[in-house]
Amino acid sequence: MPDPDSTTHPDALVSNDEGRKYWEGIDANVNGMLGGFPYISKVDLQGSRNFLAKLGIGTKHGQRIVDNAIEGGAGIGRITQGLLVDVAKQVDVIEPVAKFTAALRGKRGVRNISNVGLEEWQPVEGVQYDLVWTQWCVGHLTDEQLVRYLERCKVVLNPESGIIVLKENMSTSGVDVFDDMDSTVTREEAKFEALFKQAGLRVVRTEIQRGFDPVLLPVRMYALQPELLS
Repeated sequence: MPDPDSTTHPDALVSNDEGRKYWEGIDANVNGMLGGFPYISKVDLQGSRNFLAKLGIGTKHGQRIVDNAIEGGAGIGRITQGLLVDVAKQVDVIEPVAKFTAALRGKRGVRNISNVGLEEWQPVEGVQYDLVWTQWCVGHLTDEQLVRYLERCKVVLNPESGIIVLKENMSTSGVDVFDDMDSTVTREEAKFEALFKQAGLRVVRTEIQRGFDPVLLPVRMYALQPELLS
């Protein structure tokens, strides 16, 4: 039975099990990962690359290659292989659907693969990340689960220069919207900002992804770091 607060809190309808069941039935290819819009991958990766460059991370002169990165909700590793292994010496992966990560094992730059959901993931003790990348998957988390996930990311972030990047669809309805097809919630900008604050994170840079088909929802990139102590 739906939660009585689901009209005001659509994330209450999110089911991690139903979301995983949806992805278990999706083909392990770019078309499946991008919901029938495989052609947006190139534009998406370039937009992400440009965003990182503005944060000082990249392969060009004056930019830096980081030591350790992790991708949350990596799917088949489209972003890991298309972006992260070029800007990080080692990349860890979190992805609950094992068939998606099978082809990543042994690939250049890929270190540890954790086949768990973001809500279950626990960082390896002693490991620090310079870059945490999470894209198109936190809709499978309730608000509380998202805050807890971000808090865990913050714990393993390099305290000197680490950055958390979240890239997600934005609701254009003025409210968060639940989709029962894949059991996800699409959040509005104000909700994301409130959850970041709750997790003790501040936005250091944010941009809208350019170049996508206007029929698609707008996609926003956030660079996050721990709030400064007063």
